[in-house]
Amino acid sequence: MKKLMIAAMIGLAACSAEKKATLATGPWQAHLLREDGGDIVFNFDLADSSGKKSIHIINAGERMLVDDVRQEGDSVFIRMPFFDSEFKTALQPDGSLQGLWIRHLADKDVSIAFKAIPGIADRFLTASPSKHNVSGRWPTYFTSADGKDTSFAIGEFAQNGSEVTGTYLTTTGDYRYLQGVVDGDTLKLSTFDGSHAYLFTAKVENDSTLSSGVFFAGITNKEQFTAKKDSSAKLQDATTIATVKETGATLDFSFPDVNGQKVSIKDERFKNKAVIIQISGSWCPNCMDETAYLSDWYKQNKDRGVEIIMLCYERTTDFDKSKSAVQSFIKRFDVTYPVLITGVTPSDPQKTEKTLPQLTALKGFPTTIYLDKTGKVKEVHTGFNGPGTGEHYETYKKEFNHLMDGLLQ
Repeated sequence: MKKLMIAAMIGLAACSAEKKATLATGPWQAHLLREDGGDIVFNFDLADSSGKKSIHIINAGERMLVDDVRQEGDSVFIRMPFFDSEFKTALQPDGSLQGLWIRHLADKDVSIAFKAIPGIADRFLTASPSKHNVSGRWPTYFTSADGKDTSFAIGEFAQNGSEVTGTYLTTTGDYRYLQGVVDGDTLKLSTFDGSHAYLFTAKVENDSTLSSGVFFAGITNKEQFTAKKDSSAKLQDATTIATVKETGATLDFSFPDVNGQKVSIKDERFKNKAVIIQISGSWCPNCMDETAYLSDWYKQNKDRGVEIIMLCYERTTDFDKSKSAVQSFIKRFDVTYPVLITGVTPSDPQKTEKTLPQLTALKGFPTTIYLDKTGKVKEVHTGFNGPGTGEHYETYKKEFNHLMDGLLQ
């Protein structure tokens, strides 16, 4: 029903020549309108420089630039820089935007109703002062809607007044930048980056218990969760989730780059050098964070005798479709090392056997493999703690550089 209403409004706005509104610059409050009422709220700033429009999507400390913004009459189109999603909207007489957020998946498109209101910088409005402080570390148990599946994550939150920022850490990565409030005894956190579209709500019973939690993910997914504050909570060691089958094993792979040229780990370029292998994908937000870091690191360190190879597992086995998505990824992060397309999807249960049979099963994206100068696998690290994890990101950088310094000796 929401989709039909939005489509009708887009049509009316497009046909109206009499009622004109201006696309406002400055702060906006945006809503993804789920059918179950779990609307996912986020913010963006819109800028107009000599007719060239752009937005920055805001999640806590992150400002994500989106520079593909077009206005054609009353129609406004916003294309996300990666993750193959876009907004098709219409400017309303009151200055708001209404339309659809569309995700282009491998086999179909899915969409959700969208609205955005200019002039509102708040994430969530609060009705009453916060009764509790949720700052700290929260081991959290999630249960699927049918009760059959469970998962574990650790929430880390910081609260200032009613405002809360933080993230969830998992064995395969983090949920990036979460932002929200404690409204009375209700916690609300959300994020949107073009792939992640999340809302978390829970009752804060005291400073150490979250109950009646609901996790709204994307267009329809929903899970229940509970949490107890525990500063000692830990995740499984990231170097034990996927490992090499035999100590001292070397890798043997060859895949095409975006130009169709085969690149092999056995090529002369990689001999007698330490090599980092990124198990990645253009659809993966945590892979985006890792690539942003490694791309800069490589430019500063490539003369030390190190190489990086990114292996992309895209959502389609079609090379041309994968190529388009991967090229956008390369351009966005100015990747100057080889980026290869495996032709294997991340959902393929045989992905490890088909691409890197020397390893036990790959469990998450990204996974990073470190080879010494003789080509032997020295470490396999599952997941990535990105900049949204604060001190964990700083720890990652220190440990990464310590490991690489050792491999480059």
